[in-house]
Amino acid sequence: QVQLVESGGGSVQAGGSLGLSCLASGFTLSNRCMGWFRQAPGKEREGVARIDNDGSTIYADFVKGRFTVSRDNAKNTLYLQMNSLKPEDTAMYYCAASAFRWVLLVPGSFHYWGQGTQVTVS
Repeated sequence: QVQLVESGGGSVQAGGSLGLSCLASGFTLSNRCMGWFRQAPGKEREGVARIDNDGSTIYADFVKGRFTVSRDNAKNTLYLQMNSLKPEDTAMYYCAASAFRWVLLVPGSFHYWGQGTQVTVS
């Protein structure tokens, strides 16, 4: 059974940093394309970053240079380091796994989702 459990969200002042984690179970994380998405109230879910099976990464323009996606294969865990946070980064952040090794950074390409973790920047 595939499970994704996010942690690390919270409240931070603008300019601060937060690190999110996503513990995966039921599959080998390194064999899949993994992504981070976010959804603010009243807005559609949008892609933040993704890392494919060979470690290649893609970032949304609005987080380039500020966020870093990575994974620890031994821990089967995905990470998102967020620096220089802005109030507009406030959202529920979701970890997602695709059934494939390389996909576009769009919600429809991902098949499994975590429950989300709230990030609030003031």
